[in-house]
Amino acid sequence: MNILLTGVNGQVGWELRRTLATLGTVAAPTSSQLNLTDEVALRNFIRALRPELIVNPAAHTAVDKAESEPELARKVNAIAPAIMVEEAAKLGAAMIHYSTDYVFDGNKPGAYTEDDATHPLGVYGQTKLEGENAIRAANIPHLILRTSWVYGLRGGNFLLTMQRLFRERDQLRIVADQYGAPTWSRMIAEATAQMLAQQPFDPDKSALYGTYNLTSRGRVSWYQFAQTILDLTIQSGARRPELIPIPGTDYPTPAQRPANSVLAGDKLQRSFGLSLPDWEAALELCLDCNKADGTD
Repeated sequence: MNILLTGVNGQVGWELRRTLATLGTVAAPTSSQLNLTDEVALRNFIRALRPELIVNPAAHTAVDKAESEPELARKVNAIAPAIMVEEAAKLGAAMIHYSTDYVFDGNKPGAYTEDDATHPLGVYGQTKLEGENAIRAANIPHLILRTSWVYGLRGGNFLLTMQRLFRERDQLRIVADQYGAPTWSRMIAEATAQMLAQQPFDPDKSALYGTYNLTSRGRVSWYQFAQTILDLTIQSGARRPELIPIPGTDYPTPAQRPANSVLAGDKLQRSFGLSLPDWEAALELCLDCNKADGTD
């Protein structure tokens, strides 16, 4: 399979480059090699490569910055996927696209299913939803995979930020009334490869096309997530910063966050027989890899 992978320097893209390598020939241009905001260059790149599958984890993920630069966010999160899927349709190719819990407003008491009504609270969620809708409208073989609270051992994410702040500060105020399921980027990439190994784009398996939640199991607040990172990171007897739980209203940001980002994984289990581990078990595995790599 000839695969085009975008966003290779991002958390999920970097992991996908490894997991997709066993499934085909992966072209993974960097942002300097393929500027997703250049519509002509994007079309020409796809036409020259002629991929059978486009995998698109690339996104403008700076949630707060998106409020002040909505056009850039729209170019990356909505227009670029629309171009990709349009070119894929011309080539008879399939597409995998990654989306977000931010397409929901977070007001639902329980976990969101794939069929729940969307209602983004900000530019990031709105533009990601526009990208989703463009892919669905093209009516090609596709998977839209919604993730949440993604972290890993590279890039900018909550895990690495907390580990840095633990070293720098004696006290941290962490939001305690926003809930989700932290999801390791490597688990997302490995689950994607397992889905592809089941040949979901075979015409006889068209029932597998569509939108899936792809997150760890469980539910936790940012405060509880930080507390767990602290417990797993700081050795007994070492200096530990004090973590103080606060309401989200005490930590105002340009973009409003959903209070509930928990996504149900039942559809993924039914269709592909896959279920990501509980968030805490995955976090322990991630940190074990960190130690094994000598980067603790």
